[in-house]
Amino acid sequence: MINNEMSDKAILKELGLRISRYRLNKNLTQEALATEAGVSRSAVQRAEIGTSIQLFKLIRVLRALNLVENLESFLPEPAVSPIQQLKMKGKIRKRARLSKKKNKRTDWHWGDEE
Repeated sequence: MINNEMSDKAILKELGLRISRYRLNKNLTQEALATEAGVSRSAVQRAEIGTSIQLFKLIRVLRALNLVENLESFLPEPAVSPIQQLKMKGKIRKRARLSKKKNKRTDWHWGDEE
């Protein structure tokens, strides 16, 4: 199971193992998957051993394995809170801003004056 305590390399390796298992379950060679996905065989190899590959190549491999729909659970559409919707009057937020808290400025002193 993939979790937040895993290193980036460990997550890539686990994803690679899963891609490899899906490929083997479909009885595809790396070459056949690469051809169907429109990527090089080395891209499939790199994905399966857990080496970083370009995102569009990963999407192509997932599409060839009929797994694109799983991206929805991977990164679901974010929910907007009802309060934020009221504040934004139905608009979609496009920027993040720092809060406008007023800095309480105190005069600094050594503490030995009386």
